[in-house]
Amino acid sequence: MSYKKIERMTGFMRINHWIVAICMVIAVITGLYIGHPYYQSFIADPAVDKYVMAWNRWAHLISAIIFDVSSVVVAYLYFFSRFEKPYKKLIPNAKNLSEFFAVLVNLITLNRNKNFDSSHADSFNAVYFFIFHLMLVWMLLTGLQLYVHGLAHGMSSIGAWWPWMLHLVTDWTVVVTGGTYMDVRISHHATMYLIIAWAAFHIYYQIWRTIFWQEGDIGIVVGGSKFVKEEK
Repeated sequence: MSYKKIERMTGFMRINHWIVAICMVIAVITGLYIGHPYYQSFIADPAVDKYVMAWNRWAHLISAIIFDVSSVVVAYLYFFSRFEKPYKKLIPNAKNLSEFFAVLVNLITLNRNKNFDSSHADSFNAVYFFIFHLMLVWMLLTGLQLYVHGLAHGMSSIGAWWPWMLHLVTDWTVVVTGGTYMDVRISHHATMYLIIAWAAFHIYYQIWRTIFWQEGDIGIVVGGSKFVKEEK
């Protein structure tokens, strides 16, 4: 039995992947602090003198901006990438549905049934990542709503148009989450835990695939390639 080297991620895709991962860690750590300051008491001087909350808010905002720009790039590549077009795997046709459930059965049965081609991105992973990006969009909208709530005077450093636009785009999140800003905050916070759970399963599944399929899947985000078995 021999192995064939298959490219699965370009250099740009791998860089983007790690940018998202790093920004996620920063956003979670700083977001938890913003919601409930948990380490200022361990600093010798008062937190206000060291601008602990200000620095956490700044890091949270910057990481979120990078996060969102990265997501916009990914959304573009979903349709216009010359390497692969993931949106094709999201179309609910017979082929994609069959592959999705085949991958799901493979996972549930611990690789006892593997009736699909694992050399390319499969429908299960495509749907899983699509859910991730939907959660990121929701985090963006609810996060901006919480941000603009702090601009109650209707002005910003770049003019009144910025708060006005944010209100226009995100005020509906108050209504759908329950009618108060606290409901938006709770939804933003709860979605963070869903994203953490998503990331935990994502890491677990990549390790699982590497162990059971023996194709080096976990190395894709480092070297960009995996090795698929070729039957002679």
